[in-house]
Amino acid sequence: DMFKKAFVFPKESDTSYVSLEAESKKPLNTFTVCLHFYTALSTVRSFSVFSYATKKNSNDILIFWNKDKQYTFGVGGAEVRFMVSEIPEAPTHICASWESATGIVEFWIDGKPKVRKSLHKGYTVGPDASIILGQEQDSYGGDFDAKQSLVGDIGDVNMWDFVLSPEQISTVYVGGTLSPNVLNWRALNYKAQGDVFIKPQLWS
Repeated sequence: DMFKKAFVFPKESDTSYVSLEAESKKPLNTFTVCLHFYTALSTVRSFSVFSYATKKNSNDILIFWNKDKQYTFGVGGAEVRFMVSEIPEAPTHICASWESATGIVEFWIDGKPKVRKSLHKGYTVGPDASIILGQEQDSYGGDFDAKQSLVGDIGDVNMWDFVLSPEQISTVYVGGTLSPNVLNWRALNYKAQGDVFIKPQLWS
């Protein structure tokens, strides 16, 4: 149980990361990922927030910060971008959801939605994922670039195999759990490699 804890990546590297094991190994036609992150890198360079690789696609699900003030959200190698007006300097909560039937993407920052976009309608995210925090995978479980690594804290990483409603997103943002069934921060299966430390969360 990682309740009120965070993974801390204190320095740039291509060897420090956390590998997460999904509770569900099935393909995904819908999903929602939510997490907190806290970093001073946002104006310095781009970095990976969430990397979900499968055998057929190293970027089957990707959440990535670009230093030109936008998030990249990718499914199956296709990507959309969400501009922000403010650089995330305080601890930031994000949720991203996608559904195959319509291709609709929702992206929420600190409980507020960006305008919906469309991405990879009809696609299916593959099974047996390699899920990595702290690095961006260029191959299944590896090929890391230090210049894309996260330096800072990440926590409250939860994932569902359905699209959360706006009311459910609000519940998660204020600390509710809603029984996540792909990744559950309160019952997390993980392996930490390199300089990764578990510390109390710096956000409430």
